[in-house]
Amino acid sequence: MEPLRENVSSHKYFILNGFNELGALRPVLFIPFFFMFVVSLFANSLLLYVIITQKSLHSPMYILIAAMAGLDLSLPLFCVPNMLLNFLFDWKGISLIGCLVQMYFVHLLGTCQSTMLLWMALDRYFAICTPLYYHEHMAIQRFLKFVIPLLMRNVFMITLVVSLAGSLPFCFRNTIDHCFCEHMALVELACGSTAVNSLMGLISVFLITVADFIIITFSYIVIFSSVLRAGRSGVKALHTCVTHIVVMTVGLTFVLVAFLSYRIRNGLPAAVRVFFSIMYLFCPCCFNPIIYGIRTTEIRKHILKILTCCRFVQT
Repeated sequence: MEPLRENVSSHKYFILNGFNELGALRPVLFIPFFFMFVVSLFANSLLLYVIITQKSLHSPMYILIAAMAGLDLSLPLFCVPNMLLNFLFDWKGISLIGCLVQMYFVHLLGTCQSTMLLWMALDRYFAICTPLYYHEHMAIQRFLKFVIPLLMRNVFMITLVVSLAGSLPFCFRNTIDHCFCEHMALVELACGSTAVNSLMGLISVFLITVADFIIITFSYIVIFSSVLRAGRSGVKALHTCVTHIVVMTVGLTFVLVAFLSYRIRNGLPAAVRVFFSIMYLFCPCCFNPIIYGIRTTEIRKHILKILTCCRFVQT
């Protein structure tokens, strides 16, 4: 499929052309990404099923894990099927409206993943540092005071960023050097100044992802101090917190490299930039069920019980 002519006033149809440098090897990408997609769907669906069906897991911590699994289940559905068809059948076309809708939900759900980690960190803070008041803090009326402002922040910032992108005239080429509609990958095709769009994209990253990371890190530092004072009884909690910090650091690194690579002209190959963008979406969806679900003792027991029953039925 060929890009549209350059003399079109403003393109309404785009070509997603990520990893085009691979040429004939491009369809091979279908295999690893399809595998990751299936793992994400299976792991998150299993986690959701276990938490929903087991009444013993209907406590605040497990409800937050279920909400995270719901996000991790939903996010790939907005971009991965289209990306897989692109790799396998060379179906590259997408309308401007379709591109903006995909961009909105991918970025909104991505920011909600970050915010969900913040809520989970608060849950751990209340459970470890103020155990006597845990249920009081996690009561739905009180906890909504933490939830609603952060959700409003995410919706407002992403709506603003996508609306600004949609108002641009796209009179240059209509080939997006990406596998899905990432914000700056579309904006860089616009004619005229895109300084406001670039600035708002950076502000959204720092007000949401980076701000959440800073608050999470601070809460875990407080948790570390409390756990170390508690002695040996808190080693397990300390190990869990370290795992969470490592995962969030890796995720934030992917986000910052993907976003800053469009603003800093450092000769980073387009394929590397696209890879980092895909990984900051895919990695949490694949690894969160393991880190926040299967590594949790109670959830692991129920999962093993379900799998054992399934094997027994088959036998």
